Amino acid sequence: MQIKDARAIISGGASGLGQAVAEDVVAAGGSVALLDVNAEAGAALVARLGTRATYIATDVTSEAAVDAAVAQAARAMGGINV
Repeated sequence: MQIKDARAIISGGASGLGQAVAEDVVAAGGSVALLDVNAEAGAALVARLGTRATYIATDVTSEAAVDAAVAQAARAMGGINV
């Protein structure tokens, strides 16, 4: 698989290592769903990355919240493969 074809979920994607991975994936042509509790950072990163990025407010300590976020990410990106 080429990174340009990636449709990736990134937990903690609004900052730090998750942000760096998201930036690299989008720069290579892939799409990302950023799952994070930090709405301000998530919105700012999506504004920078553009249409290939989606922020989904997610508390990863909640299984139900993660299940809902994964479903939303799949809809937003047309599937998930990373």
